Amino acid sequence: MLCRAGPLNSSMTDSTTSPASLFGGAVSVADGRVQVRDAAALQSAHLDALVQQAVFGATEGERDYARWLIWEIGQAVGVRAASIHDLYIARGEGKCAGFTVPAINVRALAYDTARSIFRTAKQMDAGAFLLEIARSEIAYTEQRPAEYVAVMLAAALREGFRGPVFIQGDHFQVNHKKYAVDPVTEVNAVKALVTEAVAAGFYNIDVDTSTLVDLSKPNLDEQQRLNYEVCVDITRFVRDAEPEGVTISIGGEIGEVGTENSTPAELEAFMDGFNRTLAAQAPGTAGLSKISVQSGTSHGGVVLADGSIADVALDLDTLGTLSKMARDRYQMAGAVQHGASTLPDGAFNNFPRVETAEIHLATNFQNIMYDHIPASLREEIYAWLDVNAKDERKEKDSNEQFYYKTRKKAIGPFKKKLWALPADVRQALGAAYDAKFTFLFTQLAIGGTRQYVEQFVNAPVLHRPLPDGASTIVAAPDDADLSD
Repeated sequence: MLCRAGPLNSSMTDSTTSPASLFGGAVSVADGRVQVRDAAALQSAHLDALVQQAVFGATEGERDYARWLIWEIGQAVGVRAASIHDLYIARGEGKCAGFTVPAINVRALAYDTARSIFRTAKQMDAGAFLLEIARSEIAYTEQRPAEYVAVMLAAALREGFRGPVFIQGDHFQVNHKKYAVDPVTEVNAVKALVTEAVAAGFYNIDVDTSTLVDLSKPNLDEQQRLNYEVCVDITRFVRDAEPEGVTISIGGEIGEVGTENSTPAELEAFMDGFNRTLAAQAPGTAGLSKISVQSGTSHGGVVLADGSIADVALDLDTLGTLSKMARDRYQMAGAVQHGASTLPDGAFNNFPRVETAEIHLATNFQNIMYDHIPASLREEIYAWLDVNAKDERKEKDSNEQFYYKTRKKAIGPFKKKLWALPADVRQALGAAYDAKFTFLFTQLAIGGTRQYVEQFVNAPVLHRPLPDGASTIVAAPDDADLSD
């Protein structure tokens, strides 16, 4: 039985007047602190109701309280947002090797998708994986950082996963056109997102200033100068925002994904310039833990007229060379490969073979979702795109190309309908995700990496105060389905 609670204050001790009563007394709130008496109660449909409140609560206060409760439950049982920085530095020092960390962009059906990720990780004893969302995705999927963190942590709790949860800001990118017009305003927009994201629990951030590389300059240092100088500026801002006990993992980028392949000379020019500038401006400040490079992929893949994805000429030699250079010369984890999810299945086992530190996976999970939703909903979404994304249709685009490239923009506007898919559809989709994540985690050799996380990563307890004016109404809608 779900309870509709009354006003809460920090001195309240009666669990029957708290959202914790969702768990039948297994969770209590007293003096602004959460106690979990029976962790098994978290793996129930009542946590699903709490997540619904965190995402779709009727008021900001309701949403804020639900998110706070999820965070504090995580603090109590050891499901905490964490930085992968120390693990990556350990890899740069040769203390661990032989796996590639997947960074998974969870765009749609975030709770169901993340549950599958944690379910798979638990089965495989995997700990080294990242859940991420890019600056652009935050906008079009309508998932602000506070919501995203709450959903990711809740998914881990629901599946009984225990350990650090690595949540990452992907492509916190400086737009080169906006920078050319007003550089201060554009960089400040990225910094504002950093402030929001770190406060929410994003303790891993990829700073993407590769858009500022200027190949018209006479030498590599000048070509990379704006890239590394602005990256240093944002890096220092990130460091200033760190909570106590956390060194945020920060990545840089030397070549924009989808352009020319990166070279060792470019990596050297960027990293030497970055390290020199950081040391001059802020001696002793921690630098980068990884470096993103271009080796032949593109975000989302290249879609052909029939809707299929073109083959990719992935340059594994480049990845291997740059990863080794990043470790040996700069003590970072290695190189990062973006745009990898639409590669053929046979490509993935190559990444740990050449010691790629991390790969980013996004579009294919979105494709799996679209393959499983009811045809009527898919047609409704495509009709919406015909009107709301028509300006993105190129003259030569087939319908298949247009819908494939733009359907990510419908994720936010259709979020409620996607979260409300029938149980049988969600079950089939969950099985498809389980199979895909099992395959990827196996190919990337992250099974068993929990041992490295336990050895190198510290996830400090970081309590948060009760949100101001937060409502405690955490009741499910009358027609909510609380079944598994």
